[in-house]
Amino acid sequence: MTNAPAAASLIQIHDTVMGRMYGRFLGHDSSTVSRLVGIVILAFVVHVLIKIIRIISEWVTKKSHAQKQPFDFVTQKPKFISLIQLLANGVTFAIYFFALGLILQEFGVNLMAYLASASIIGLAISFGSQGLVQDMVIGLTLIFSDAMDVGDVVEIVGTTPVVGRVEVIGLRFTKLINFYNQEVFIPNRTIANVSRFPHGGVDAYADVQLPLGADQQKVVQTITSIASGMWMQFGAIILSEPLIGSVQTAQGGGWMYLRVHFIIWSGQGSLIETTFRQHVVSAMKEFDPKYADWQVPVTYRANTVSLKVQPAEQTE
Repeated sequence: MTNAPAAASLIQIHDTVMGRMYGRFLGHDSSTVSRLVGIVILAFVVHVLIKIIRIISEWVTKKSHAQKQPFDFVTQKPKFISLIQLLANGVTFAIYFFALGLILQEFGVNLMAYLASASIIGLAISFGSQGLVQDMVIGLTLIFSDAMDVGDVVEIVGTTPVVGRVEVIGLRFTKLINFYNQEVFIPNRTIANVSRFPHGGVDAYADVQLPLGADQQKVVQTITSIASGMWMQFGAIILSEPLIGSVQTAQGGGWMYLRVHFIIWSGQGSLIETTFRQHVVSAMKEFDPKYADWQVPVTYRANTVSLKVQPAEQTE
């Protein structure tokens, strides 16, 4: 009496369209060939669905998480996309792994024995390929930590130091694009130190001393034109439009200067120290024939704290 409702529900389910399809392709009343075809089709359909979900997720992520960098570089693959790809690949592997077990079960292989043997083989492989395991562990650490993100310009110290823009943070390799537009694949286990450039490049500051008695407006206009021309000509090295500050007076020194802020590719400071400086010195000589190179110092770190010069104590 107690089993009657359950039996009735099973009959009712079997009479539905889904029940008939299950019985036709995967149920006990189906043939071995039908069950094999059903397993393969089901695994393929789930794989396609996962791929569609991943593509949609990546598209939504790119639209909602696109961030403008200081040099107008749009992040194409945020870290969240790396996690989506990792999860999708893991689920896809699990689906085909289990589907293979179901197929072998049709040929008399015990499913539990298959799973147990696969676990033992996987454990043996993991011990035999410790480098691969290290790559995966460090790759996951880089993905979940804030050491670097896709789109950052970093210097990675490993077997050899490499400077470049991060394109992919994978489970085996981290891919960078260096200054020569080369794709550099760095094994994750060799990454010992990561140095990130906060503004996407190196900050270079050229403090142009204004010639005495010169028209400030004309001097500023000349310097601005030179900086803009440098950016237009060397856009692959100067990563953003130069920022022109206001005319300032050096406290305690009395001279006036104009600061030009560049963001440049790492290791390319000579472009500012030589080419830009020579252009400026040549232009300033029209205002002061004695203008010299030392009047255009280039530094890579600007003081952000206002300093107050204490007056010297007078002695009687």
